[in-house]
Amino acid sequence: MNAPKANIEHWSERVDMAAAFRWTERLNMHEGVANHFSLAINEEGTRFLMNPNQMHFARIRASDLIVVDANDPETLQGPNAPDPTAWGLHGGIHRHCPHARCAMHVHSIHATVLACLKDKRLPPIDQNRATFFNRVVIDEHYGGLAFEEEGERCASLLTDPKQKVMIMGNHGVMVIGDTVADTFNRLFYFERSAETYIRALQTGRELDVLSDEIAEKTAQELEEYPEQDIRHLAELKAILDDEGSTYAT
Repeated sequence: MNAPKANIEHWSERVDMAAAFRWTERLNMHEGVANHFSLAINEEGTRFLMNPNQMHFARIRASDLIVVDANDPETLQGPNAPDPTAWGLHGGIHRHCPHARCAMHVHSIHATVLACLKDKRLPPIDQNRATFFNRVVIDEHYGGLAFEEEGERCASLLTDPKQKVMIMGNHGVMVIGDTVADTFNRLFYFERSAETYIRALQTGRELDVLSDEIAEKTAQELEEYPEQDIRHLAELKAILDDEGSTYAT
């Protein structure tokens, strides 16, 4: 199933990306034929793989992914070229944030609810929430669709390599990471964290927030937890393989 295809470069990365798209749809974290994931394939990070324009996450295969060059506007004229908002947001991030090897942007329900609150902070009320303590940047200045100027503005907020999640106010969430596995794992747990927080707020009862000291300690411990991201994605791919999915074709 995962054997490299002739004349298709970066095959293993493509397979990982396709699996991430399929599971994002399965978890109902997709937005129909909108939203995008990207993965840098050169040292500078300016050439990257991305989903083709207007293809549903549930159908994306490894061979469908297109190559985008953030420094070449002619990319927008190619087959299945990314829409202007994908070019603006992901191109801006890959041009200005070389540490963002992978970027995943979604309008998942609970992260977007959080992005719509006046207070968009995610307090460390349990272990998962502590993962993101001091590791989230909040964009309070939504400026409309992420065309090039808006994408550049968003990219300027992700310059601190420690902050790998951006709550995009009135919009959604952007998660960055070193690999597909690293980034998808972070995206998954951020959405779960936002869901738990929203549900806790719905009780109307007082929140029990961890101390800054314990929250930071927990965040550091989880950052050093061995291979959770790799094993997480490997298990998801194994499930897809068992089901006979076409993601790795």
